[in-house]
Order: sequence, then structure tokens, then C-alpha cells
Amino acid sequence: MTKTIDLISPIDGSVYLSRKVLSRDEAIKAAEKARRAQADWAAKPLDERIAIVRKANEIVGRDTDRMAVELAHQMGRPVRYGGEFGGFSERLTHMADIAAEGLAPDVIEDSDAFQRIIKRVPWGVVLVVAPWNYPYMTAINTVAPALIAGNSVILKHASQTLQVGERLAEAFHEAGVPEDVFQNLVIDHDTTNTLISERRVNFVNFTGSVGGGQAMERAAAGTFIPVSTELGGKDPGYVRADADLDAAVDTLMDGAIFNAGQCCCGIERIYVAESLFDAFVERAVAWTKAQKLGNPLDPETTLGPMANIRFAREVRAQIAEAMADGATAHIERMDADDGENTYVTPQVLTNVTHDMRVMRDESFGPVVGIMPVADDGTAIRLMNDSRFGLTASVWTRDIAAAERIGDQLETGTVFMNRCDYLDPALCWTGCKDTGRGAGLSKLAYQALTRPKSYHLKKV
Repeated sequence: MTKTIDLISPIDGSVYLSRKVLSRDEAIKAAEKARRAQADWAAKPLDERIAIVRKANEIVGRDTDRMAVELAHQMGRPVRYGGEFGGFSERLTHMADIAAEGLAPDVIEDSDAFQRIIKRVPWGVVLVVAPWNYPYMTAINTVAPALIAGNSVILKHASQTLQVGERLAEAFHEAGVPEDVFQNLVIDHDTTNTLISERRVNFVNFTGSVGGGQAMERAAAGTFIPVSTELGGKDPGYVRADADLDAAVDTLMDGAIFNAGQCCCGIERIYVAESLFDAFVERAVAWTKAQKLGNPLDPETTLGPMANIRFAREVRAQIAEAMADGATAHIERMDADDGENTYVTPQVLTNVTHDMRVMRDESFGPVVGIMPVADDGTAIRLMNDSRFGLTASVWTRDIAAAERIGDQLETGTVFMNRCDYLDPALCWTGCKDTGRGAGLSKLAYQALTRPKSYHLKKV
């Protein structure tokens, strides 16, 4: 019996598309093709691989209107935001720009007696398991540098954004990447585990849930295959007494609510200096009430549905539990939200504590809790009181204070006066239950290759 995956659109619950799931044997054959094709791809000059990847970028950018509409149908982001090509292109272009430096051999000695060099060589077959929330940008973080470094790539995209994997494969193949070097596979969890546990691949990059990351590591146990994981967060923002209040409200609330709150590094907790707390909450509530929740195909919509009904149920449950325990909700239900569908009213909560799941568990939805704090020490303690560690945002006019606070935060990235952004020149990484790995920046090339030493004695 043929197994299929149905992609259910969050717009109206209809089946947007269906795709056949590859069998275990079909997936193994695909991995074998990837392995056979990799050596010839790696043998191409680096400049040629870079040029092909840059060409794929141009192809993806040819139809951003189509991208925006398809993303609206698949995961609910409003078309007014125009898709993801801006961030996609920025990341791909930067990784192409720094490739020669990132992959350059480290010459230790080149004398009359010895030549000693450390080269970077590709792992072989890289498996990229990509998420649905920013399906183009998260995938390209690894796909572009992996291909540039000489690896072949197998992409397994999330079932919620299957079409994105197809579009990426179309673009890279048209650009000149051989079909066996970049493959988009529709496979289930068991087959994914088989590819890892039987060492059909050489490196795994996974972005998704903690449970998913644990499954990847269990599959790789004993194989010595590197597994890079980015498993989300519960990212905090701290507004000090000297902060620019208007900028803090606008940016932090956008970081909390944009994309229906479905951002790996979205703001889920805000701590505000007591002297600014009331003013911050008042402006945050006004900002949130100004959002228009509705059909993402409507250009006037600023906030679309959550990608899946089960995600919406979890957010509603966290809000209801918090209110039952004494939290105050400041936003009345919006018209598009019937209390049961994927359209979730963005919510601002006060009178929250860390005993509540909404301040402890990942919400991944349009809700944020706001707490007053007396000083930096209290803010640092609360910001670190989480099992996640992806990013943290500090709002202040004092850069020395921001760096001092940042040094004490258990996180992968420290922002000052901004949030919810991936700088491709900086390493994208996390700690604690956010996982481990090094994406983007020159460190990505170190992760996607292995060191190979040459100790050559001249005679």
C-alpha cells in the first residue's frame, strides 16, 4: 500500500497537496546515488561550485510572488511580507562570499624540510532535516555551504512545507547541481532513522523540536555521525531603565508576534525595569490590538493562522492555564478566532510567573508574558531560568552594560536593541535544550567539513 503525506493548509483546513512517501529501499537507493555522485561534485573547482550555488539564488528570486502565495497556503504567513527571498539571498550570498576563506587550508609549515597542512574535506552525504516555520531560510543555512564545501545533500523538508523542498530542488538542478548531488526526499521518521543508523549519510543537520533532536541523536548513537541540532527556544528580552521605550516595544512585540509567533528565536518572555513596566505594557497592548488577524492571502492581513491546529491548541492551552493561575490577558478575542481554529488571537499576559508553562515551555505562538524586574541581577536570573538557550535581547543605551549582562547569559546569541534576526556572519548556535551546532559564519564550513592533516617530509 502506497503511503502519502497530505499537506493541510492552515487557511481553511483543506488538503493543499499530497505526496508519495518513499519506501525504505527507495530512500537507501537515493542515498547510494548521493554517495556515488559526491566525489565528482567535490572534484569541481571551488569557484565553479560557488557560481552554481549563486545561480540557484537567482533562480529562486525570479518569482517571489509565487513564493509568498505558496507559503501562505502551506504555513499561513501573510502575502504582504513577500516570502523569504531577502533573508534567503542574504545568507546564501554571504556563505558564498566567505567560502574561499572558510575552506582554505591551514598551512603550518612549508619549508625545505617539511610541508605541513590541515585541509578541510567534505563529510560526504549531508542530511538536512528542515522545519516549516521559515522553510526557505532555515534550509539554505545548511544546503548552500554544504554544497559549496563539496558535499552532496539530501533534503527532508517538513510535511507542512513539502512544496518548498521541491522548489529548492528545481532551482538547484536548473542552476547546474546534478540531480543526485541535491535530492529532495519525502520520507517518514522510520526511514530517516534508517538512513542515519545504517550510516547511509555522513552528517545530519536537524532543526525542530527537542523530541525530534533526541530521535536524531538516538539514531546516530554508536555510528559516530555528527548531528547538529537547533531545537528552538524560550527567548527572553530585557528592557533596562535607560532603554528607548518606543523602539523596545515595537521591536520586541514584532519579535513575539510576527509569523504568528512561530519563530525559533522569537521573543516569548519580556522582563521590564519596574520604572518602565506600566508604560511598556500599555504600549505593547496597543501595538498588539492594532494587528489584523485573518486570511494570509488578504494583503491587509498582518497576522495569519498558525501552521497547524495542534500548535494552536497548545498555545490556547498555555494561555488558559496561565489565566487560571492568576495571569491577566489584555487582548480580547479577535473576529477571525473562533476559539478552536488555527487563527489565534495574539495575547499579552501580565501577572505571570515561572511556575506557569507559558513562561517555561516553548509556546511557538502569538503570546508573550511580561514581568517587572528590580535590577539587572534579577533579570539575568530570570532570563537564565529556562531549559533553552538560543538568543537573548537586552535593551539599553549602555553597550558596556549589555556586554556585561550578555557575558552572564546562558544563550547562543546576545542581541542589544534588536532581536529575532540571523546575522549570517555570526555563528548560529545554542546551548542547553536548544541543542548544539554551528550554522552560518565561517564556523559552518568547519562543521560541514572534517579536518585532514598532511605531514609531508621532503627528501
